[in-house]
Amino acid sequence: MTIRLSVDGMSGDHGPSVTVDAAAISLDKYSNLEIQLVGQEEVMLPFYLASKYRGSSRLELRNASEVVSMDEKPSAALRNKRDSSMRVALDLVKNGECDACVSAGNTGALMAIARFVLHMLPGLDRPAICSEMPSNKIPTYVLDLGANVDCDADKLFQFAIMGSVLAATLGGRERPKIGLLNVGEEEIKGSENVKRAASMLASSDLNYTGFAEGNDIFTGMFDVIVCDGFVGNIALKASEGAARMLTTLAKEEFQRSWLTKLGALCAMPSLTSLKRRADPGAYNGASMLGLQKTVVKSHGGADAVSFSHAIEVALQEADKDVPKMIAAVLENSLVGKDIEETS
Repeated sequence: MTIRLSVDGMSGDHGPSVTVDAAAISLDKYSNLEIQLVGQEEVMLPFYLASKYRGSSRLELRNASEVVSMDEKPSAALRNKRDSSMRVALDLVKNGECDACVSAGNTGALMAIARFVLHMLPGLDRPAICSEMPSNKIPTYVLDLGANVDCDADKLFQFAIMGSVLAATLGGRERPKIGLLNVGEEEIKGSENVKRAASMLASSDLNYTGFAEGNDIFTGMFDVIVCDGFVGNIALKASEGAARMLTTLAKEEFQRSWLTKLGALCAMPSLTSLKRRADPGAYNGASMLGLQKTVVKSHGGADAVSFSHAIEVALQEADKDVPKMIAAVLENSLVGKDIEETS
């Protein structure tokens, strides 16, 4: 089945110098993929003409006269820039011309415009950002990673449902193990919202296995870890910073003398494998779950290879129709209010 994606070609720190190359990388890898690259044609055209897919029906340009800046207020972007590359890319999904959208743009604006254009699934309040994070086993799905700073127990419960569906559908996890991020494993610890969410999860059909601590993100003990966006975003950025710091320190240590350089040469295969497993770019592509259609957010500083990972996530989600899967689970599950009434 052919999957058509709209890509916000002007988004991110590097714009079309990255998005066009990323599109080519993805098209090389997936023969069933077609991409609509949305943005200011006069800016994108030189990069498009340099691409091996110029003139191909698999990679087409779609003009949009405006661009949402990274520091623009979401309300202003939604109200004033109806012909932005971000808005046009989302409109292509709404109109059925594309199956999913990928953008590396302003997260708040993307969230606001996507919610307005594509609407929420019934029974959900707000989208949540979910992405894989590396562990010493298989990657852990973590949400929310920044869309919702303040979350009540109902939202945390909704996040658990969405994360569980994503882990099962894309990750192939049978009855994904769900953990609720907390300051300790003991039942008496945590805020009232976290305690209430734990009670709701324990009373549901989800495979809730208890509180998770910060280090559990990387142990592989849980398939899905649920938290509010404030905590999740800090955890994400801290892990990315730690990975880059360790890479920098390792390079410095291996350059200290001819002996350490020789050791680095001998260890190169293992070091390359370690870098690949821990590289934040390899996990680029965060799903905006809860919308009626698939939207994937790329890191703003992504290079072409990293951005292509976000395109791959969107392709997989569109192919599996993850929003439809979430809607089906919501329809057959107890919502938070019902659980509280029956517990």
